[in-house]
Amino acid sequence: MNQPIQKEASVKILAAIVYAQFAGTSLWFAGNAVLPALQSTHQFSNDSLGHITSAVQLGFIIGTLVYAILSLADRYVPNRVFFVSAVAGAFFNVAILLVDFTLTKLIIFRFLTGFFLAGIYPVGMKIAADWYEKGLGKALGFLVGALVLGTAFPHLLNSLDAVLSWQEVLLFVSVFAVSGGFLILLMPSGPYRRKAAKFKITAIADVFRVKPLLKSAIGYFGHMWELYAFWAFVPWFLAFYASRNQVNINVSAWSFAIIAIGSLSCVFGGLLSLKRGSYFVAKNSLTLSGLACLFSPLLFLLPFPLVIVYLLFWGATVIPDSPQFSSLVAASAPKEIIGTALTIVNCTGFTISVFSIQLFNYTSGIVGFEPYIFLLLLPGPLAGLWGIRGFVKN
Repeated sequence: MNQPIQKEASVKILAAIVYAQFAGTSLWFAGNAVLPALQSTHQFSNDSLGHITSAVQLGFIIGTLVYAILSLADRYVPNRVFFVSAVAGAFFNVAILLVDFTLTKLIIFRFLTGFFLAGIYPVGMKIAADWYEKGLGKALGFLVGALVLGTAFPHLLNSLDAVLSWQEVLLFVSVFAVSGGFLILLMPSGPYRRKAAKFKITAIADVFRVKPLLKSAIGYFGHMWELYAFWAFVPWFLAFYASRNQVNINVSAWSFAIIAIGSLSCVFGGLLSLKRGSYFVAKNSLTLSGLACLFSPLLFLLPFPLVIVYLLFWGATVIPDSPQFSSLVAASAPKEIIGTALTIVNCTGFTISVFSIQLFNYTSGIVGFEPYIFLLLLPGPLAGLWGIRGFVKN
């Protein structure tokens, strides 16, 4: 008799977490979305894209280290950690509007925004793990789908440049993020939550002593070499293609579509994981995105409609492995350090992403190298597939 009520409650909880994750992670690429307007009004250099993106990633890395070392999501109520982080991240997202504008200040505030994103993305996954002991791959598929949509959302807002200024885009995103934080704050803790008994300086080392968790982490690390560099430089490629081929392209609108399609594939991958398992989804997603890397020089030769089809395919395959690797990490970790495991694996993955973004940032300025630039992402899928070989399915 209680089962329908439990299922209904489960759906409502998942919907709330998904909304909060979508709202909170919209802070991620807000700076990237408004950068073209800033470049035209403040004469920023071309490499400012890489610096702004890396600032967020570095902030996230330092934040995840702090959150992981202190085991904040395991020692304290994760809902409150999420709320405080969402409010702080939202503040630093708009702090540039409160001071005299310089690129240095923008980079500092993007760094601080990234720092508090460490209390949104991995903590959101921890909250989901507290609610869904079974079917976690499905829940995280929805959750990362929300992250993808949140990441793409500022590009959609920026495509409405006739309606919203760049200042209004930042304000809207911050208010949106705070709304997600409030929703999570109002939720109860999940029934599978296990509070860490005390602070352990060895908690990070404990994470990598579990072999299945280590294999899952290596797969995730390879995926991260590819993911954020691809997302960050999709607008760059579209602008370059438009200039080279003398075509008119709404860069923000197409960037939104190419990134946002991954939200649908994450949901599909989450549902598929219920039947085929998280390993199956992660491995095949990483393989397909690796093939997209391999044949990427074709992008510079194809007509625009086929370029869009290619990029939509890549956008759909570059992300579904992320929630499934996280599901495998959570399933392999001791229950009392799930939050720490997710956080430290995220931290390492995002550290790797900074190197690929900066490599892209440097090579994008080399004239004549453009057709081969996306091949730089190929080592990620190859390393990830090597890392998960022989993985024992659970």
